[in-house]
Amino acid sequence: MSIMRIGVLTSGGDTPGMNAAIRAVVRRGLSFGDVMLGVYHGYEGLMDGRVKQLQSSDVHGIIQRGGTILRTARSEVFRTPEGQAKAMQLMTAYEMDALIVIGGDGSFHGAQALADLGMNVMGIPGTIDNDIGYTDFTIGFDTAVNNVMGEMEKIRDTMRSHDRVAVVEVMGRACGDIALWSAMTAPADIVLTPESPRDWGEAASQLMHNKLKGRFTSMVIIAEGAGKAADFAKFVQEHTDVEIKPVVLSYIQRGGAPTAADRMLATRLGARAVELIHEGARNRALGIHDNHIVDVDIKDSTAHNENYDQSLYDLHSKMNRIY
Repeated sequence: MSIMRIGVLTSGGDTPGMNAAIRAVVRRGLSFGDVMLGVYHGYEGLMDGRVKQLQSSDVHGIIQRGGTILRTARSEVFRTPEGQAKAMQLMTAYEMDALIVIGGDGSFHGAQALADLGMNVMGIPGTIDNDIGYTDFTIGFDTAVNNVMGEMEKIRDTMRSHDRVAVVEVMGRACGDIALWSAMTAPADIVLTPESPRDWGEAASQLMHNKLKGRFTSMVIIAEGAGKAADFAKFVQEHTDVEIKPVVLSYIQRGGAPTAADRMLATRLGARAVELIHEGARNRALGIHDNHIVDVDIKDSTAHNENYDQSLYDLHSKMNRIY
Protein backbone atom coordinates (compact mmCIF):
# COMPACT_ATOMS: atom_id res chain seq x y z
CA MET A 1 0.00 0.00 0.00
CA SER A 2 1.47 3.32 -1.06
CA ILE A 3 2.21 6.03 1.49
CA MET A 4 0.34 9.27 0.87
CA ARG A 5 1.12 12.85 1.77
CA ILE A 6 -2.24 14.27 2.82
CA GLY A 7 -3.00 17.86 3.78
CA VAL A 8 -5.90 18.95 5.98
CA LEU A 9 -7.28 22.44 6.58
CA THR A 10 -10.29 24.13 8.13
CA SER A 11 -11.92 27.03 6.34
CA GLY A 12 -14.72 29.55 6.81
CA GLY A 13 -16.53 29.89 10.12
CA ASP A 14 -15.34 27.72 12.99
CA THR A 15 -17.70 25.05 14.20
CA PRO A 16 -17.71 22.62 17.14
CA GLY A 17 -16.44 19.25 15.94
CA MET A 18 -13.77 20.51 13.57
CA ASN A 19 -11.08 19.34 15.98
CA ALA A 20 -12.70 15.91 16.18
CA ALA A 21 -12.56 15.72 12.37
CA ILE A 22 -8.90 16.82 12.31
CA ARG A 23 -8.08 14.18 14.90
CA ALA A 24 -9.80 11.45 12.88
CA VAL A 25 -8.09 12.49 9.64
CA VAL A 26 -4.64 12.51 11.23
CA ARG A 27 -5.00 9.28 13.18
CA ARG A 28 -6.55 7.34 10.29
CA GLY A 29 -3.84 8.61 7.97
CA LEU A 30 -1.10 7.63 10.40
CA SER A 31 -2.61 4.16 10.63
CA PHE A 32 -1.91 3.85 6.88
CA GLY A 33 1.62 5.16 7.40
CA ASP A 34 0.80 8.45 5.65
CA VAL A 35 2.54 11.77 6.12
CA MET A 36 -0.11 14.13 7.50
CA LEU A 37 0.28 17.84 6.82
CA GLY A 38 -1.72 20.41 8.76
CA VAL A 39 -2.42 23.66 6.92
CA TYR A 40 -2.95 26.59 9.27
CA HIS A 41 -5.38 29.50 8.66
CA GLY A 42 -7.33 27.91 5.83
CA TYR A 43 -6.76 28.78 2.19
CA GLU A 44 -4.84 31.88 3.25
CA GLY A 45 -2.32 29.65 4.98
CA LEU A 46 -2.25 27.30 2.02
CA MET A 47 -1.08 30.13 -0.22
CA ASP A 48 1.49 31.28 2.36
CA GLY A 49 2.90 27.83 3.08
CA ARG A 50 1.80 27.67 6.73
CA VAL A 51 2.15 23.91 6.75
CA LYS A 52 3.31 21.59 9.54
CA GLN A 53 3.66 17.82 9.66
CA LEU A 54 1.26 16.44 12.26
CA GLN A 55 1.87 13.53 14.59
CA SER A 56 -0.52 11.67 16.84
CA SER A 57 0.56 13.82 19.79
CA ASP A 58 -0.58 16.95 17.94
CA VAL A 59 -4.19 15.77 17.98
CA HIS A 60 -4.21 14.14 21.41
CA GLY A 61 -6.91 15.52 23.69
CA ILE A 62 -8.60 17.76 21.11
CA ILE A 63 -11.81 15.81 20.39
CA GLN A 64 -13.64 17.68 23.15
CA ARG A 65 -12.40 21.14 22.21
CA GLY A 66 -14.46 23.65 20.26
CA GLY A 67 -13.05 25.76 17.43
CA THR A 68 -10.12 24.46 15.37
CA ILE A 69 -6.48 23.94 16.31
CA LEU A 70 -5.57 24.64 12.67
CA ARG A 71 -7.26 28.04 12.92
CA THR A 72 -9.41 29.33 10.09
CA ALA A 73 -9.67 32.40 7.89
CA ARG A 74 -11.55 33.75 4.91
CA SER A 75 -9.43 34.73 1.92
CA GLU A 76 -10.43 37.07 -0.88
CA VAL A 77 -7.09 36.46 -2.61
CA PHE A 78 -7.76 32.74 -2.86
CA ARG A 79 -10.94 33.47 -4.81
CA THR A 80 -8.80 34.76 -7.68
CA PRO A 81 -7.14 32.51 -10.31
CA GLU A 82 -3.78 33.88 -9.18
CA GLY A 83 -4.45 32.89 -5.57
CA GLN A 84 -5.57 29.40 -6.56
CA ALA A 85 -2.50 28.94 -8.74
CA LYS A 86 -0.27 30.00 -5.85
CA ALA A 87 -1.97 27.46 -3.58
CA MET A 88 -1.32 24.74 -6.17
CA GLN A 89 2.33 25.72 -6.32
CA LEU A 90 2.63 25.35 -2.56
CA MET A 91 0.91 21.98 -2.55
CA THR A 92 3.21 20.81 -5.32
CA ALA A 93 6.21 21.99 -3.30
CA TYR A 94 4.99 19.98 -0.30
CA GLU A 95 4.29 17.02 -2.61
CA MET A 96 0.71 16.68 -1.42
CA ASP A 97 -1.22 13.80 -2.94
CA ALA A 98 -4.55 15.02 -1.61
CA LEU A 99 -6.12 17.78 0.47
CA ILE A 100 -8.98 17.35 2.95
CA VAL A 101 -11.05 20.51 3.42
CA ILE A 102 -13.31 20.89 6.47
CA GLY A 103 -15.80 23.73 6.08
CA GLY A 104 -19.05 24.97 4.58
CA ASP A 105 -20.27 25.64 1.07
CA GLY A 106 -17.80 28.46 0.46
CA SER A 107 -14.95 26.17 1.47
CA PHE A 108 -16.30 23.51 -0.90
CA HIS A 109 -16.28 26.02 -3.77
CA GLY A 110 -12.60 26.57 -3.01
CA ALA A 111 -12.00 22.82 -2.98
CA GLN A 112 -13.70 22.54 -6.37
CA ALA A 113 -11.37 25.20 -7.76
CA LEU A 114 -8.35 23.17 -6.65
CA ALA A 115 -9.89 20.01 -8.08
CA ASP A 116 -10.23 21.78 -11.43
CA LEU A 117 -6.49 22.48 -11.28
CA GLY A 118 -5.68 18.83 -10.69
CA MET A 119 -5.54 18.37 -6.91
CA ASN A 120 -7.42 15.47 -5.34
CA VAL A 121 -9.71 17.01 -2.70
CA MET A 122 -12.05 15.60 -0.09
CA GLY A 123 -14.70 17.84 1.47
CA ILE A 124 -16.00 17.35 5.02
CA PRO A 125 -19.06 19.51 5.85
CA GLY A 126 -18.33 21.62 8.92
CA THR A 127 -20.85 24.40 9.54
CA ILE A 128 -23.44 25.07 12.23
CA ASP A 129 -25.88 26.26 9.56
CA ASN A 130 -26.70 22.75 8.24
CA ASP A 131 -27.17 24.34 4.83
CA ILE A 132 -25.43 21.74 2.63
CA GLY A 133 -28.19 19.80 0.92
CA TYR A 134 -26.59 16.46 0.06
CA THR A 135 -26.02 15.56 3.73
CA ASP A 136 -28.62 15.17 6.48
CA PHE A 137 -26.38 16.92 9.01
CA THR A 138 -23.21 19.00 9.05
CA ILE A 139 -20.60 18.96 11.81
CA GLY A 140 -21.49 21.55 14.45
CA PHE A 141 -25.21 21.78 13.83
CA ASP A 142 -26.20 19.54 16.72
CA THR A 143 -23.95 21.47 19.12
CA ALA A 144 -25.40 24.79 17.96
CA VAL A 145 -28.95 23.61 18.61
CA ASN A 146 -27.95 22.36 22.07
CA ASN A 147 -26.28 25.72 22.78
CA VAL A 148 -29.46 27.55 21.78
CA MET A 149 -31.55 25.28 24.01
CA GLY A 150 -29.37 26.07 27.01
CA GLU A 151 -29.58 29.81 26.46
CA MET A 152 -33.33 29.67 25.85
CA GLU A 153 -33.83 28.12 29.28
CA LYS A 154 -31.99 31.02 30.92
CA ILE A 155 -33.88 33.62 28.92
CA ARG A 156 -37.22 31.97 29.71
CA ASP A 157 -36.54 32.19 33.44
CA THR A 158 -36.19 35.97 33.26
CA MET A 159 -39.11 36.44 30.86
CA ARG A 160 -41.38 34.40 33.11
CA SER A 161 -40.33 36.41 36.15
CA HIS A 162 -41.45 39.64 34.42
CA ASP A 163 -44.37 38.29 32.34
CA ARG A 164 -42.55 39.24 29.17
CA VAL A 165 -42.07 37.79 25.70
CA ALA A 166 -38.61 37.20 24.19
CA VAL A 167 -37.68 36.98 20.53
CA VAL A 168 -34.36 35.18 20.13
CA GLU A 169 -32.35 35.63 16.94
CA VAL A 170 -30.20 32.67 15.89
CA MET A 171 -27.64 32.09 13.15
CA GLY A 172 -28.04 30.07 9.97
CA ARG A 173 -27.64 32.63 7.16
CA ALA A 174 -30.35 31.74 4.60
CA CYS A 175 -31.10 28.41 6.31
CA GLY A 176 -33.67 28.12 9.09
CA ASP A 177 -32.60 24.75 10.51
CA ILE A 178 -31.09 26.05 13.75
CA ALA A 179 -34.22 28.11 14.41
CA LEU A 180 -36.59 25.26 13.54
CA TRP A 181 -34.83 22.54 15.52
CA SER A 182 -34.34 24.85 18.50
CA ALA A 183 -37.99 25.87 18.40
CA MET A 184 -39.01 22.21 18.50
CA THR A 185 -36.70 21.29 21.37
CA ALA A 186 -36.15 24.42 23.49
CA PRO A 187 -39.12 24.89 22.92
CA ALA A 188 -40.50 28.11 21.42
CA ASP A 189 -44.10 29.15 20.78
CA ILE A 190 -43.36 30.76 17.40
CA VAL A 191 -40.59 30.15 14.89
CA LEU A 192 -39.79 32.41 11.94
CA THR A 193 -37.68 30.92 9.16
CA PRO A 194 -36.85 32.08 5.62
CA GLU A 195 -38.12 28.81 4.12
CA SER A 196 -41.58 29.14 5.70
CA PRO A 197 -42.34 32.88 5.62
CA ARG A 198 -44.96 33.94 8.13
CA ASP A 199 -46.71 37.26 8.22
CA TRP A 200 -45.43 39.23 11.20
CA GLY A 201 -48.90 40.62 11.81
CA GLU A 202 -50.23 37.08 12.21
CA ALA A 203 -47.38 36.21 14.58
CA ALA A 204 -48.05 39.33 16.63
CA SER A 205 -51.73 38.39 16.81
CA GLN A 206 -50.81 34.97 18.18
CA LEU A 207 -48.71 36.57 20.90
CA MET A 208 -51.65 38.82 21.79
CA HIS A 209 -53.96 35.79 21.77
CA ASN A 210 -51.57 33.95 24.08
CA LYS A 211 -51.68 36.86 26.51
CA LEU A 212 -55.47 37.01 26.47
CA LYS A 213 -55.56 33.28 27.23
CA GLY A 214 -53.32 33.84 30.26
CA ARG A 215 -49.97 32.87 28.74
CA PHE A 216 -48.07 36.05 29.52
CA THR A 217 -44.67 34.59 28.65
CA SER A 218 -44.05 33.36 25.11
CA MET A 219 -40.80 32.54 23.34
CA VAL A 220 -40.14 33.38 19.70
CA ILE A 221 -37.16 32.19 17.65
CA ILE A 222 -36.25 34.01 14.46
CA ALA A 223 -33.63 32.81 11.99
CA GLU A 224 -31.29 35.58 10.86
CA GLY A 225 -32.40 34.90 7.28
CA ALA A 226 -35.98 35.73 8.26
CA GLY A 227 -35.22 39.09 9.85
CA LYS A 228 -33.78 40.74 12.92
CA ALA A 229 -35.03 40.19 16.44
CA ALA A 230 -34.98 43.95 17.11
CA ASP A 231 -37.17 44.65 14.07
CA PHE A 232 -39.70 41.99 15.02
CA ALA A 233 -39.83 43.25 18.60
CA LYS A 234 -40.42 46.80 17.37
CA PHE A 235 -43.23 45.58 15.08
CA VAL A 236 -44.97 43.74 17.92
CA GLN A 237 -44.70 46.75 20.24
CA GLU A 238 -46.19 49.02 17.58
CA HIS A 239 -49.18 46.74 16.93
CA THR A 240 -49.94 45.18 20.34
CA ASP A 241 -49.54 45.88 24.05
CA VAL A 242 -47.29 42.81 24.42
CA GLU A 243 -44.02 43.58 26.21
CA ILE A 244 -41.29 41.91 24.16
CA LYS A 245 -37.50 41.89 24.41
CA PRO A 246 -35.09 41.04 21.55
CA VAL A 247 -32.08 38.80 22.23
CA VAL A 248 -29.29 38.04 19.73
CA LEU A 249 -27.29 34.94 20.65
CA SER A 250 -24.55 35.51 18.05
CA TYR A 251 -21.26 33.61 18.54
CA ILE A 252 -22.46 31.81 21.67
CA GLN A 253 -23.99 29.29 19.28
CA ARG A 254 -20.63 28.42 17.70
CA GLY A 255 -18.54 27.99 20.83
CA GLY A 256 -18.03 25.29 23.40
CA ALA A 257 -17.41 21.57 23.42
CA PRO A 258 -19.06 19.58 20.63
CA THR A 259 -21.86 17.18 21.53
CA ALA A 260 -21.40 13.42 21.34
CA ALA A 261 -23.36 13.42 18.07
CA ASP A 262 -21.00 15.95 16.48
CA ARG A 263 -17.90 14.15 17.76
CA MET A 264 -19.16 10.87 16.29
CA LEU A 265 -20.13 12.42 12.96
CA ALA A 266 -16.80 14.22 12.65
CA THR A 267 -14.86 11.08 13.50
CA ARG A 268 -16.71 8.96 10.96
CA LEU A 269 -16.37 11.54 8.21
CA GLY A 270 -12.70 12.26 8.90
CA ALA A 271 -11.67 8.63 8.89
CA ARG A 272 -13.70 7.86 5.77
CA ALA A 273 -12.12 10.75 3.86
CA VAL A 274 -8.68 9.18 4.28
CA GLU A 275 -10.01 5.74 3.36
CA LEU A 276 -11.50 7.10 0.14
CA ILE A 277 -8.15 8.57 -0.84
CA HIS A 278 -6.52 5.16 -0.39
CA GLU A 279 -9.29 3.52 -2.39
CA GLY A 280 -8.41 5.75 -5.33
CA ALA A 281 -11.44 8.02 -5.13
CA ARG A 282 -11.01 11.57 -6.34
CA ASN A 283 -12.74 14.83 -5.54
CA ARG A 284 -15.52 13.69 -3.22
CA ALA A 285 -17.62 15.43 -0.58
CA LEU A 286 -18.63 13.33 2.38
CA GLY A 287 -21.82 13.41 4.39
CA ILE A 288 -24.36 11.32 6.23
CA HIS A 289 -27.73 10.05 5.00
CA ASP A 290 -29.98 7.75 7.01
CA ASN A 291 -27.04 7.25 9.40
CA HIS A 292 -24.82 5.94 6.60
CA ILE A 293 -21.68 7.78 5.49
CA VAL A 294 -22.05 8.79 1.85
CA ASP A 295 -19.96 10.69 -0.66
CA VAL A 296 -20.80 12.70 -3.77
CA ASP A 297 -18.76 14.41 -6.44
CA ILE A 298 -17.34 17.65 -5.03
CA LYS A 299 -18.85 19.59 -7.92
CA ASP A 300 -22.33 18.40 -6.90
CA SER A 301 -21.88 19.21 -3.22
CA THR A 302 -22.97 22.84 -3.56
CA ALA A 303 -25.49 22.33 -6.36
CA HIS A 304 -28.41 22.45 -3.92
CA ASN A 305 -28.24 23.84 -0.41
CA GLU A 306 -31.80 23.05 0.60
CA ASN A 307 -32.35 20.37 3.23
CA TYR A 308 -35.17 22.07 5.14
CA ASP A 309 -37.82 19.80 6.66
CA GLN A 310 -41.19 21.45 6.07
CA SER A 311 -42.93 18.66 7.97
CA LEU A 312 -41.13 19.71 11.16
CA TYR A 313 -42.34 23.27 10.70
CA ASP A 314 -45.90 22.06 10.13
CA LEU A 315 -45.71 19.87 13.24
CA HIS A 316 -44.44 22.80 15.32
CA SER A 317 -47.32 24.97 14.09
CA LYS A 318 -49.92 22.33 14.99
CA MET A 319 -48.46 21.77 18.46
CA ASN A 320 -48.35 25.48 19.33
CA ARG A 321 -51.86 26.59 18.47
CA ILE A 322 -53.91 27.95 21.36
CA TYR A 323 -57.30 26.26 21.31
